[in-house]
Amino acid sequence: MIFLLLFFNINFIKASFSHTIPIQPGVSVYNLSLVPPGRSFSLGAAVLNITGCGLDVYSVGDDATTLKCSTECLDPGIPEMVAMHNCKNTSGCCCVDVDGDGSFRFKFVYNQSKSNIGARSRKSSQLWDRISITSDGPTGFLLLWQIIDESNCIAAKQNKTHYACIGKYAECHDSTANVCDVKDAECIDGSRGYSCMCRTGYSGNPYTPPGCSNNDKGYNPILSRADCPRLCGNTSVPFPFGLEDGCFATKQFHLNCTNMTSSAAVMLGYDQVVNIDIHDGTLNVTNAQLQSLGGYFTDGLFLTPYGSPFSSMLWVAANLSCAEAQKNMSRYACVSINSTCMEVSIERRSAGYRCKCSDGFQGNPYIQSGCEDINECLQPNKCREVCHNTKGSFSCTECPLKTEYDPLKMQCTKINQQRLLLGTIIGLSCGFGVLLLSFSAALLIRRWKKNVQKQVRKNYFRKNQGLLLETLVSSDETANEYTKIFSLEELEKATNNFDATRIIGRGGHGMVYKGLLSDQRVVAIKKSKIIEKCEISQFINEVAVLSQINHRNIVKLFGCCLETEVPLLVYDYVSSGSLSQVLHADSTDGFPLSWGDYLRIALETAGALSYLHSSASISIFHRDVKSSNILLDRNYITKVSDFGASRLVPIDQTHIVTNVQGTFGYLDPEYFHTRQLNGKSDVYSFGVVLVELLLRKKPVFTSESGTIMGLSSYFLQEFSEGRIMGIVSSQVLEEATEEEINDVASLAERCLRLHGEERPTMKQVETELQNLRAKQMESSQADPRNEDQMQPRSLTQRTRAACQSSAAGLGERAGVQSGGCYSLEVEFMASASIPR
Repeated sequence: MIFLLLFFNINFIKASFSHTIPIQPGVSVYNLSLVPPGRSFSLGAAVLNITGCGLDVYSVGDDATTLKCSTECLDPGIPEMVAMHNCKNTSGCCCVDVDGDGSFRFKFVYNQSKSNIGARSRKSSQLWDRISITSDGPTGFLLLWQIIDESNCIAAKQNKTHYACIGKYAECHDSTANVCDVKDAECIDGSRGYSCMCRTGYSGNPYTPPGCSNNDKGYNPILSRADCPRLCGNTSVPFPFGLEDGCFATKQFHLNCTNMTSSAAVMLGYDQVVNIDIHDGTLNVTNAQLQSLGGYFTDGLFLTPYGSPFSSMLWVAANLSCAEAQKNMSRYACVSINSTCMEVSIERRSAGYRCKCSDGFQGNPYIQSGCEDINECLQPNKCREVCHNTKGSFSCTECPLKTEYDPLKMQCTKINQQRLLLGTIIGLSCGFGVLLLSFSAALLIRRWKKNVQKQVRKNYFRKNQGLLLETLVSSDETANEYTKIFSLEELEKATNNFDATRIIGRGGHGMVYKGLLSDQRVVAIKKSKIIEKCEISQFINEVAVLSQINHRNIVKLFGCCLETEVPLLVYDYVSSGSLSQVLHADSTDGFPLSWGDYLRIALETAGALSYLHSSASISIFHRDVKSSNILLDRNYITKVSDFGASRLVPIDQTHIVTNVQGTFGYLDPEYFHTRQLNGKSDVYSFGVVLVELLLRKKPVFTSESGTIMGLSSYFLQEFSEGRIMGIVSSQVLEEATEEEINDVASLAERCLRLHGEERPTMKQVETELQNLRAKQMESSQADPRNEDQMQPRSLTQRTRAACQSSAAGLGERAGVQSGGCYSLEVEFMASASIPR
């Protein structure tokens, strides 16, 4: 039981504890549990003295881990119990030093082997009949307490009626201790509850209206004695500290000078002062007991020891702010003329103020004329020539003409003319020599870099199978006519050294630059991403084959450059952007193309893919068919582009097995699962493009409900339920007949079937679109309402409309403005300003 209240200090109670457990015959295990008396209390640190004989003592934690208690006193400051003399070889005393975690639990086990030792003592000693537990010791038994009406200070301050911190200068602090319910032993979160404390520098009762009062006992800046000793041994004791009455500013600064083993020492209570720093406001002391206190040690003017083996304490002149201290100049500590007041805070809490000399001054700001000017001119390297010291600062000046600065005399002296002439000659000679040497080194370095660059380009050319491509080109007259191997220097001139303003597109397979060749051809130069070394030979073969393709609806490949780490491809430049940019342009810009134009573009795209699949000298599977890879020239003629993912297939093979590549939303699900690429994979991707033409939605779009959906699955579901007319674009509804819409939707549905054998070939798709296009043109001519549509727009009108949409699209993709929306004559004029 807790029977004596010893101490009360804000939020903990120090108490004594005493309890006795009688030993009963036949009982070998005894338990003791200490539970806090109520939910407002929790158990803190404690030192328990356990006295008995023939026992093993255990401390049991909440995690069911049993720790054996030491049989010797852990604290050398606690004397052994007298029971040690009666138990002979058996331990009679156990000292336990524990930290609280809500409760303490102990287990005492009667040891039979120990009971046979000292039988005579057992008969004569009461230690064999009982177990005594006490908390006598310097630390004692601590009970932490807090107010638990509210969970924290914020909640407590909202209820002014029951708020406990009503004293003047009182502060509220959230509880950091755990509290446990006595009834159900359920621990509550440690943030529950709060306590009140006086502000730093104040003391008193924060729970009562009088509140807390200032600890400042009165600072006296005027010395009453002129003969004060300021030295104790080797330790200097400056004011406001002092060793005798009348020599210190306040009693907290009173130090003692004593002799310890024939050497003088400065003492602050039981602590030996090692050093007093006026500038930083620190006091270095050595004392093991002081260091063991931890936390904050405050006695009005001294704050928080920290560090080891020396403890450095911050000190302040008074527990006042600068503004409060300056209201009473008779007790203001900063008496030196060139001193300033400085606020001191500990963990964002104001602790008081101290003084320091102003910038450019040094000394003791606590005495009159204590801050003296610093002569900066005595410090090295302050000025290159003449230094002039001023009060609190300094200035530098240059020596007059025909004089020089003498660092030994610290003044300007007349220059020796002969020495000046000799110095000038030496200086000019050295200058010209360094200049000539630098120029020669620059030329050598430039030539060396060029040679290194040439060698690197040659190595890349060999690595990229340039010799193989030259062999293929020379062996084929057609390839020799259409295929060119460009040098890197030529392409750098064409793109102004690959200037960022020349970027016209970024794709999944590389970056595209716009360039102007020396023969005035406008080209698109593609810098592909890294490709595997094993794919170089296949890449060269593809270049050789693609360069021979001469189809009006396929972007022409002029050649490549093999002098870089990744080969560069040179294509014909297509000026009006892509089908994707036209389809998804802002509706406020108008529609530059009609329904008939879109059918024509679809037909031309299908014809180009059909040609690649079956009409070329070797089958080519595009593998990345999408609306952004269907480009439109200035007359809106289709140009299928981007063969970075394409694969060549021998005539005797129907498919190849390869890694899955493509764009999400266009990718054939069968190819994705089997990795078997064939012509039907391009058919599926083309089906998605047809759906884009009808619905004017992107392959992956967000529905009105906010759900992200795939265009193909959305279309197939609506088509199967017969709601196709309700989802097509408004422009399509205005310009196309219901029959045309159903025919295109039916064709798209067959292209999007999951199994490849159920899809038509690209040749069949081309044939159906030809028939559909012929019907559409016949109906347009027969219907007089379409007379306006039959009038073809001028080339200038169509190009200007395209520029408004495609330039915005290209600028958005590339981050720059496209330069392709003007005539070829303008291109020729612009080329004159390009660095070459």
